[in-house]
Amino acid sequence: MANPKHLKTETLLIHGGQSPDPSTGAVMPPIYQTSTFAQEAPGAHKGYAYARAKNPTRTALENALASIEGGTYGLAFGSGMAAVDAVLKLLHPGDEVIATNDLYGGTYRLFTKIFADFGIVFHFVDMQDMAAISSCITPKTKMLWVETPTNPMLNIFDIAALGKLAKVHQLLLVVDNTFGTPYLQNPLALGAHIVLHSATKYLGGHSDLVLGGLVVNDAALAERLYFIQNASGAISGPMDSFLALRGIKTLHVRMDRHGENAEKIAHFLEKHPSVDRVYWPGFSHHPGHDIAKKQMRNFGGMVSFSLKNDTKAAAFRVISHLKVITLAESLGGVESLAGHPATMTHGSIPEATRKEVGIVDSLIRLSIGLENAADLIDDLEQALER
Repeated sequence: MANPKHLKTETLLIHGGQSPDPSTGAVMPPIYQTSTFAQEAPGAHKGYAYARAKNPTRTALENALASIEGGTYGLAFGSGMAAVDAVLKLLHPGDEVIATNDLYGGTYRLFTKIFADFGIVFHFVDMQDMAAISSCITPKTKMLWVETPTNPMLNIFDIAALGKLAKVHQLLLVVDNTFGTPYLQNPLALGAHIVLHSATKYLGGHSDLVLGGLVVNDAALAERLYFIQNASGAISGPMDSFLALRGIKTLHVRMDRHGENAEKIAHFLEKHPSVDRVYWPGFSHHPGHDIAKKQMRNFGGMVSFSLKNDTKAAAFRVISHLKVITLAESLGGVESLAGHPATMTHGSIPEATRKEVGIVDSLIRLSIGLENAADLIDDLEQALER
């Protein structure tokens, strides 16, 4: 279907970029489980020749990604990290990137262990400090890399202000919107050039796929990224593309519930005697609260907290005794998950670097699911008694 400007986000999540299958009328795009497509003559085909380049199920997902982010071009990859990798391949040796200092561990690892060896220079700064960002900009700077909310400290950065800075210095602004989701915020409308998603998380929403996505507006930039996608081959398969399409259709309903439950959990944790600090942008005392209110629909489904007994042993005792909340990697599914960033998602970041941004030994990250909030609170209560 077309995407009239008057359609609201909830409607776009269900219908955006989608139309019934022209051959059968199927409401959901079929899973085209094929590697190749018949041609009438060399180069004469129906828009599809080889599934690494294009697959109709993936095309449907890419159209949906573009629509829900308010963009023009969408690209789907085999994982969120494959999408990150594709963006970095826009750069050349000697180019510099200014990135959030509170960054997902896998992204940090790819930056420092892979692309740094190819001559890309990375500067990690607190993006709440515009002066600190400006002081790092040189003629070699090509890109600003932003997560907001960040993983796992849930810092909030002003996308519009960063977009203005990027425009002044002619930099590409990349925003990882995995925690925010297209339902809560739309970075392209605030000045971003590339929006990135680990669709494994909230977009899929059911812990049953691994997939990444990019959305852009600029045609030339899209053409470069499509070339990289095809040449490198880290594309999403048809089954995962189908599952992501299914998940997107309920994103708005799920994110509202994630946000409601996270608010209750955050307030419970803040009052608990064993808890030292709670990180959730919905608190009025959170340094990014006012920005989050301005650029987000609600404050999301993630909550992190540290213990007064700041040891790994204490954190391990808590998360190992959870009964409803599952100890596992990842986030954004219908079930609540708990993780220990220092040894799990951010274990690849040096200890000193982790602690500079607040990833202490007792920090626990919660992905709040769709269960009854009272059951989650009871589960945390009994685990914290340990």
